[in-house]
Amino acid sequence: MKLIVVTPPTFFVEEDQIITALFEEGLDILHLRKPATPAMYSERLLTLIPEKYHKRIVTHEHFYLQNEFNLSGIHLNARNPQEPHDYAGNVSCTCHSIEELKNKKHFYDYVFLSPIFDCITKADVASAFTAEELRLAAKEKIIDSKVMAFGGINPDNILEIKDFGFGGAVIMGDLWNKFNACSDRDYIKVIQHFKHLKEMAD
Repeated sequence: MKLIVVTPPTFFVEEDQIITALFEEGLDILHLRKPATPAMYSERLLTLIPEKYHKRIVTHEHFYLQNEFNLSGIHLNARNPQEPHDYAGNVSCTCHSIEELKNKKHFYDYVFLSPIFDCITKADVASAFTAEELRLAAKEKIIDSKVMAFGGINPDNILEIKDFGFGGAVIMGDLWNKFNACSDRDYIKVIQHFKHLKEMAD
């Protein structure tokens, strides 16, 4: 099962080092998600990440970055719902219901289904699906290798994601909560936590 990491929404000094270390430990795909931030900061972050990993990065904003840095693709969401008219690379998107997933899945390289569990970073975002709904969707081949589970995923529930038949797990809050940019002197906890998640996902 693939592991996808979504960046925290704000930038911090050690971010490029942590992202590079995650790639070195076998991260499949990184989603660069920085809502409401100037493009120049994303450009700077990308220049600090070794070029060999750019092919495994997807951007949620400033879609020109995909071409400029030879990234893997772009991700559509409520803020940026349309791909550029002359765009020819990989495209992914987020779905919030089984019905939406059923209708959209075939148009994209892969899709996120969210929120599977209660959100870690937003207290008011609760799971939108029952286990029965997810099992039925997998049985009907709506959930398959092209569908990535997003929302509240941690070591306690990642094996459920595997059992439900998802092609991957999307990690955000559970990973970045292991690093405090204001007080931590190193990021070893983040890397150890990722390695633990990866062992469980493989």
